[in-house]
Amino acid sequence: MGQTIRLAVFVSGSGTNLEAIINAIKEKKLNAKIVAVFGSKESIPAMDIAKENLVPTFPPLLDRSKITVLNERKVDLIVLAGYLKKISPMIISEYKNKIINIHPSLLPKFGGKGMYGIDVHKAVIKAKETVSGATVHYVNEKYDDGQIIIQESIEILPNDTHGTLQRKVLEIEHRILVEAIREMIDGKE
Repeated sequence: MGQTIRLAVFVSGSGTNLEAIINAIKEKKLNAKIVAVFGSKESIPAMDIAKENLVPTFPPLLDRSKITVLNERKVDLIVLAGYLKKISPMIISEYKNKIINIHPSLLPKFGGKGMYGIDVHKAVIKAKETVSGATVHYVNEKYDDGQIIIQESIEILPNDTHGTLQRKVLEIEHRILVEAIREMIDGKE
């Protein structure tokens, strides 16, 4: 393995995707180090997971301050792991093609503003879709619009609810987010 890639992870919720990355690093499945976790709020479970794993955490900061921290910590890749705020053009410009996001649907379906968390799965069930899944994509100026890196689908069973679908898709998210980061590392080496 070559050089260790330096990650910043942006979080807003429970932190299960962050935990999947941390576990993959601990299990030596990723040659990476998380050098910063930015929370959309100070008191969210994801920030607790970062602190428990001795990962440096940062409260909500202005974009210029975030960029300063990212540059000081020599971040190679920014991972949006359930981050609900839109990334500013300033950060996108500074880290062009170095920001990825995990989304709980098969984009371009069920993406865009307001499409996150359980609301995505409710919309999928309401639309009577037969498959769903998760997508990792590059981040650009529009919600859920960047080039797709990896997708994985799952069959929706007749008895699935938005809750059961969410649990199934979350398992996919954990797997393909780690896989996408690994692909980014392989591309860097």
